[in-house]
Amino acid sequence: MQKFNSVDELVNTLRPVDPVYCIRPNSIKAACNWFKKKFPGDVLYAVKTNPNNKVIKLIGENGISQFDVASINEIKLIKKIFPNSKAYYMNTVKNREHIQEAYENYGIRDFAFDTKDELQKIIEATNNAKDITLYVRISISNEHAEIDLSQKFGALPSEALGLLRLAKAHAKKVGLSFHVGSQCMHPISYAKGIRDLGNLIKKTKIVPDIINVGGGFPSIYPDLNPQPLESYISEIKKAFENLKLENKPKLLCEPGRALVAESGSSIVRVVLRKKQKLYINDGTYGSLFDAGVPNFVLPTRMIPNGRMTSKKLTSYSLYGPTCDSIDYMKGPFILPNNLKEGDYLEIGQLGAYSLTFRTKFNGFYSDQIFEVQDKPIMSMYEKDLASRYLVA
Repeated sequence: MQKFNSVDELVNTLRPVDPVYCIRPNSIKAACNWFKKKFPGDVLYAVKTNPNNKVIKLIGENGISQFDVASINEIKLIKKIFPNSKAYYMNTVKNREHIQEAYENYGIRDFAFDTKDELQKIIEATNNAKDITLYVRISISNEHAEIDLSQKFGALPSEALGLLRLAKAHAKKVGLSFHVGSQCMHPISYAKGIRDLGNLIKKTKIVPDIINVGGGFPSIYPDLNPQPLESYISEIKKAFENLKLENKPKLLCEPGRALVAESGSSIVRVVLRKKQKLYINDGTYGSLFDAGVPNFVLPTRMIPNGRMTSKKLTSYSLYGPTCDSIDYMKGPFILPNNLKEGDYLEIGQLGAYSLTFRTKFNGFYSDQIFEVQDKPIMSMYEKDLASRYLVA
């Protein structure tokens, strides 16, 4: 992978015609170090967030060697890169054959479920194995999340009572898990989730071996400025202590966005300007899905390319290169008012999900990926970057 000191150097050297993607190893290192130091338990990287080989290697090299996987192909990917790593099959709806393959061929021993039927699949596919850990996923409120996951996954508390008892009867160890939703904007959601698990423990008198608080840890965006991540960890610690359990379960978390969002940027070029609409060479069918469908406002800047950047700013909307009108990113994206065809933009906070969601619709696809050493446009880990952008 070709390396550059900065995004600006990359653009001025290559002057790319097609969009290119940048990975910042230093951002991944900072995020991994933060979670290892601050979270009071084991940290699993949610592979679905960014399954790029380079990113996976950087995660592992920076001390996070356990992975939350959602499919057999993610398991194969992780085991190919890190054969001795531990992977947790935490998708609660799995193909029966894939459960068997994961157990027999890849040493997977941790499985999540949220229905009796799924539990039965796991028991049968593993031939009633006695060395597995089963996690009952509970449905909790996702009221503070930008993307709600509670409608698709999780057992209702009334259903979870029986599921926990069944898991206890069939597994070597049992776990309880929940997910507060993607990009959770208030740490109280974790406390509420742990409190719901506490009620379940009291009713069943079964103390789990493991409590998994899931993912949902946020990143920072121009219109989404969450509390410091320290507040999320503090809320988890306090709620965990309030359970007052004599035999304390191990804690797990599954960050994805918070580990990698800042590490990725897309470099795009303006193809056409129509007043305050910019037509660019990447879009929602490419690396900018988050800017279109969930309508995240991403931090954006014009890259100096041999001409003056106007100090006067304008609010723009973006259109991608495809013939589909859904290929639209409302924004607002605040950029210099003298933008024109041929100008380059850096769109930040794209380390999460941008590579995962790319398609080849209309034949527009670019897999040019480079490494850069400069800082991201915004950061949860470097407060000066966050305040500088938000004030601007």
